[in-house]
Amino acid sequence: LKQKQTWRCCKVHFHIVYLSVMCIWSIYLFTYEVAPVFVLLEYVTLKKMREIIGWENGRGDGIFSPGGAISNMYAMLLARYKMFPEVKEKGMSSVPKLVAFTSEHSHFSIKKGAAALGIGTESVICIKADERWVWIIHSDISHGYVPFFVSATAGTTVYGAFDPLIAISDICKKYGIWMHVDGAWGGSLLMSRKHRWKLNGVERANSMTWNPHKMMAVPLQCSALLVREEGLMQSCNQMHACYLFQQDKHYDLSYDTGDKALQCGRHVDIFKLWLMWRAKGTIGFEAQIDKCLELSEYLYNKIKDREGYEMVFDGKPQHTNVCFWYLPPGLRYVEDKVEKMKRLHKVAPTIKARMMEYGTTMVSYQPQGDKVNFFRMVISNPAATFEDIDFLIEEIERLGQDL
Repeated sequence: LKQKQTWRCCKVHFHIVYLSVMCIWSIYLFTYEVAPVFVLLEYVTLKKMREIIGWENGRGDGIFSPGGAISNMYAMLLARYKMFPEVKEKGMSSVPKLVAFTSEHSHFSIKKGAAALGIGTESVICIKADERWVWIIHSDISHGYVPFFVSATAGTTVYGAFDPLIAISDICKKYGIWMHVDGAWGGSLLMSRKHRWKLNGVERANSMTWNPHKMMAVPLQCSALLVREEGLMQSCNQMHACYLFQQDKHYDLSYDTGDKALQCGRHVDIFKLWLMWRAKGTIGFEAQIDKCLELSEYLYNKIKDREGYEMVFDGKPQHTNVCFWYLPPGLRYVEDKVEKMKRLHKVAPTIKARMMEYGTTMVSYQPQGDKVNFFRMVISNPAATFEDIDFLIEEIERLGQDL
């Protein structure tokens, strides 16, 4: 009887929670009068994030978007409007040939944004790691192009690398170019006193993408675009829809966030982040981020000199991305380099397929440039343990022993 009563109680509580969540997700952010609590939650949280970036008193603007790709596109849109406001009404025919710059390891969304905005993917110049940004930008200026946007990456997708933000900001200042920091992956390191130095110079950026749904483990979707200049998003995107955004309302009109967003109505993505921040606190987020980086360092130290493993690049990873090859016993002493690479290319896909078939673990793999398939272990779950890392290493060796 007690079990039945407990089960009924659980069912009641489940339905209450379910209905509460459904009520929240039926609310859309576009005007203060429709969702006043969530508008204010977004306001105070974005202000706090801007303070963490280093912008004075958290001044500026921002918005939560459907993902890092859209946040990056927002930044490119603002950069173009800032330099050529007439483009909003007259289109791309009213502006000169624009070019944007980013690193060769940047996220594909930079080119996707350029395509969507009519700038064109060929107008995105991808700079190699060993090239000088300032020379390339100066060269494009001398050829009649107008540089308007630089996207520096804080935590690249594959290697987890951080661009030199201070040096890049000096170049942007010299040429009057909008500096954006794509911190979708690595931006959360700002929460860590131990690791935030990797983003030194971010406070000099004009905008930043920051995805709490990555390293901060907030459920999808939760991506923020932070902008240093207040009011720019509004003037860039507003269309003065009078049925929603009347100018004679009795409250601060800046709370009507729909007119500065491309999508108008938005889900209340802020609620998940706000709840977690209230529960864990900044110190709690810092602890889980530090834990993930500690686990990745542990993995790196375990395999960097271990027989059968080879790191994809020299040096300790800057983020939680640990990239490596596993060379099975039958491949370690093959002298023909072409044959060796051909066979090594098939190792990671085979081991991953076996991981999925056994259901024990799963690690991503990929090629990169002239490098054949390698494992890319990315740690973002603070619940993982050192024992899990040990198990992963042993499992890779078990599943690849016969290759």
